[in-house]
Amino acid sequence: MFRFIAKHRGIWPISWICETLGVSRSGFYAWLTRSPSRRARSDEVLGARVRASFIRSDRTYGARRVWHDMLAEGFNCGLHRIERLMSLQALRARPRRRQLPKDTGTRSIIAPNVLDRAFNADRPNQKWVADFTYIWTAEGWLYGAVVLDLYSRRIVGWSMKDDMTTQLVTDALMMAIWRRGRPKTLMHHSDQGSQYTSEAFQRLMADNGINCSMSRSGNCWELACPPLVRGQWRARRWRASSHRSRWSASEEKSTGHAIRRALMCLIISSGSTIQHVDTRPSDI
Repeated sequence: MFRFIAKHRGIWPISWICETLGVSRSGFYAWLTRSPSRRARSDEVLGARVRASFIRSDRTYGARRVWHDMLAEGFNCGLHRIERLMSLQALRARPRRRQLPKDTGTRSIIAPNVLDRAFNADRPNQKWVADFTYIWTAEGWLYGAVVLDLYSRRIVGWSMKDDMTTQLVTDALMMAIWRRGRPKTLMHHSDQGSQYTSEAFQRLMADNGINCSMSRSGNCWELACPPLVRGQWRARRWRASSHRSRWSASEEKSTGHAIRRALMCLIISSGSTIQHVDTRPSDI
């Protein structure tokens, strides 16, 4: 109550506010000159550390994660106290994701599920799996497609565009073929998205002798080994950054190191067992 009076005393006379709120002016002036309590001083110190933890997480941590950070730093505090301090500073974690992009393409099975959840490979360039994901910018969605070798758990091809057309996944596969040569008896597994079922993409695989395998419609477990587009990547680190344009988001991936970092964020944060991203020509 006294805080309200102190905040608005420049607008209305203090006597009017005190009379309206039913408090004495002497009580207000005593509160105004009183030194902060030990609790208030403790809240000030802890509040600064709470804000530092929140900013350090790129504004993705909620009260519980910030609380764990405070316990790790040696503060003896409860979860509700952290919630109160975050509320006082208007600290709110970023939402997990915006509305998903609309996909109005018709679904049709054009290839059997040859992979059938057999996510182990005996040699390089035997089984490739592919998928794509997206990141929000102020201009709209930015899409990224990848191709992964199940033998080495390496990403062997990728591409990024401002729309999720057939060219997006075709460029990723073309990079994989260019970097790995023209493998023999290779199987390419994906979902039944319209990009992968398109005539242009199917012709590219046929011209390079690649066998097509597709998961069942609506069954995410058929592509569970490399969950390339699922999980917390939509809310953490790279995605959590605000981008004014699509290409300002992709500019940070203009070097090999940044590409590895961005794609590793995509895979590691979604819980995959993938070991590393291959950005160099390799025999495997």
